Amino acid sequence: MPPVSPHATEAPDQNSAVLSLRAGKVRLGVRVKVTPRGLVAIGGLVSSILLSTAAVVWVSTSVARRHPVASSLLHRR
Repeated sequence: MPPVSPHATEAPDQNSAVLSLRAGKVRLGVRVKVTPRGLVAIGGLVSSILLSTAAVVWVSTSVARRHPVASSLLHRR
C-alpha cells in the first residue's frame, strides 16, 4: 500500500480552469483561478440572478392571471 500524503484530505487553495477556442483565424484563450470562497460567492450570485428573474416574470404576468379580460386581450394578438 503506498504511503498517504498528510495533505491528501485538504481542499485545494485554488480551483483553476482553462478554455481554448479556435474558429478559423480567430483564437481565444481564457484561464481562471478561483478560491473555494469565490466559488461560493459565484454560486450565490447565480442563484440570486435566477430567483430575481423568476420574480420579474411572475410580476410581469400577474395582470393576466388576475383579470380574465386582460388575459383574453393578450391572446388575441
